[in-house]
Amino acid sequence: MSLPVTPEPTEESLMRQGSKSFFAASRILPRSVRGAAIDLYAFCRVADDVVDESGAGPDVMAELHRRIEAIYEQKPHDLLADRAFARVVHAYRLPKAIPLALLEGFAWDAQGRHYETIEDVHDYSARVAGTVGAMMALIMGVREARPMARACELGVAMQLTNIARDVGEDARMGRLYLPRQWMREEGIDPETWLLRPVFDVAIGRVVARLLKEAERLYARAEEGVCFLPRGCRPAILAARHIYADIGREIERHQCNSIDRRAVVSGSRKVRQLLRSLPAMIMAPRMPRGHVPLPAIRFLVDAAGISMAGLPPRTVAERAGRMVEIVVAQAERRHLAQTWHAPRQHQPYES
Repeated sequence: MSLPVTPEPTEESLMRQGSKSFFAASRILPRSVRGAAIDLYAFCRVADDVVDESGAGPDVMAELHRRIEAIYEQKPHDLLADRAFARVVHAYRLPKAIPLALLEGFAWDAQGRHYETIEDVHDYSARVAGTVGAMMALIMGVREARPMARACELGVAMQLTNIARDVGEDARMGRLYLPRQWMREEGIDPETWLLRPVFDVAIGRVVARLLKEAERLYARAEEGVCFLPRGCRPAILAARHIYADIGREIERHQCNSIDRRAVVSGSRKVRQLLRSLPAMIMAPRMPRGHVPLPAIRFLVDAAGISMAGLPPRTVAERAGRMVEIVVAQAERRHLAQTWHAPRQHQPYES
């Protein structure tokens, strides 16, 4: 008797199983963008699963690097996720440095890397989630460094929320992503706590502090929404609010993510989707001028390879490009005046 054939999972099923929050938000993306987003997520999900199931040992990581190389040579392995990602790489000119940074984050997990400061956690989050934000931004047609930075920071914020949600689950596997410095400031020895991870008000304060940092990044990420195509704005804004809702659910239970895992109900997700729909007409207005997180600057630089030479598309992008030109001209004039100050007091004129 022949064995039943298990059908190969679809890209969409991989997204639905991996991240219900992102899947919910993705449902209101424009069809063309949604297809590419699903293809992107399918590869990221499969790569993550390979590392979780097999460990990120040298052989596993070498194989993942070979798969990336094959994808960028347009000769993907005969795997659904690889074929899907190859289509996205080719269509949107995704720089190889970005998925390679994702693999670097997976390797850090295998190394049992310690995260002493919040900046260290930012570095990790930039690799395992900021990379996805950067690639999504390129898929949606972002052409400017500022919204690219906000997209990467949104990915970091989402990862901080994931870390806050999974503290107990990670600890029981011997993993700790909370800033160890913050734990010591609360009188907690990280290594001792990992041996017996229990909830108390001190660890709750550390989780609350991490959620506050995530919320800070969620708020500034909204600045980039107005640079997106109108059809993409509601989905990205909805994702931001749905993930932030996870944090609020954690806070509702005194930040105890050791004994329980926060879940956002389907009805709350629907409310956030509906709340975000007006962004198609009017994007949220947020204060500008944020300095990018140091952790994500390398991603913005890498994405610049694909963004270079693309003309501004939206009114916001054109205005932003004009502001950058004016600022650059002012800086050049200031440098010229400073350079000539010792021998003349008049502004430099060419």
